[in-house]
Parts: sequence; structure tokens; C-alpha cells
Amino acid sequence: MNDAPANAATTLFPPIEPYRADLIAVDGGHRLYVEQCGNPDGAPVLFLHGGPGSCIKPDHRRYFDPSQHRIVLFDQRGCGRSAPSGATAFNTTAHLIQDIERIRELLGVDRWMMFGGSWGSTLALAYAQAHPARVSALVLRGIFTASHSELEWYFAGLRQFIPDAWDALHEVAPRATWPQLVSLY
Repeated sequence: MNDAPANAATTLFPPIEPYRADLIAVDGGHRLYVEQCGNPDGAPVLFLHGGPGSCIKPDHRRYFDPSQHRIVLFDQRGCGRSAPSGATAFNTTAHLIQDIERIRELLGVDRWMMFGGSWGSTLALAYAQAHPARVSALVLRGIFTASHSELEWYFAGLRQFIPDAWDALHEVAPRATWPQLVSLY
């Protein structure tokens, strides 16, 4: 039996604003937008957005009890309010893992929970493998492992369900930049 409310938004915590927001310089000329919400003395949690090309949103702050958690969110390289916008140079998984570790050190966090969805779940797993002693827990949703079949589905398979959106994506990211998957569909 499902006891969840019909409107999933009612299951989130009330909207909150950050108590601190910073731009943190990292290598390759990138500056990361980092915000903190909730209880500065609470259990630290890092929210990892999907992407690439996505960003943190106000509702992402609402997944956590602000009285119990120090909520840290950041826009990954090239995303959202991080700069430069859309940059792909010096923007690899290894760079993102280094970014998370830099943020952790700058904020004085010993261990934190990693919360990620889609690409954020992949990044959380990669960080946990690189720094297992720094992770208190993993909460992963919508797991995306960047396998060939998942990339094929994202870059080509979705076309059959959302052709207009797929065409718009293909227009800004021409076939020449995609894996040889487009021809399959």
C-alpha cells in the first residue's frame, strides 16, 4: 500500500534559503558555485546534481531536514552558476572528484553523506571509491553508470518518446560530436 501523498512536493521539507554562498576557484580557470543551507552544526550532506549541463535548484535543498543537516550543494564545472558556463576543458570525472574534496576541506567537513541522482549518483560512487574514509553514507537515486547502453539510450533511444526535445538537443550538439549511436535510430 502506498501512503505517499498524491502531490510529492508535500513530502519535501519547507523551502529554505542558503545561509552562505561562495564561488570557489579550482584548477583550469573554473569557479564553483557552492551554497550551504540548514544547520551549520548538523550532519553534513553533499547534494550532487545530475548533468552534465544541469544545476542545483531550490527544491534540492528541500530533500533534507534543515534542523538536522548541514546541506551543501554545488554547481559542477561548467554548470549553473559555476563559471565559465558550459566549459568542458579541465572538466573530467577526476576533476569533479578533486572539486568535491576541495569543497570538503575548505568547509572543514570530516565525513559527509553523498546524495546524488543520475550523473550525481555516478559522481557520488566515484568519490566514495576515491575517498571512502570521507563518506558516512551514500543515498543514490536514478542510478546512471555511463555504460554504453545508457549513453545509447540517452543520445538516441529517447528520440522515439520525445522527438521534439531530442531534435532540439541534436541541434545544439550536432551529430559529429555524438557517439556513433544516432545512426542506430
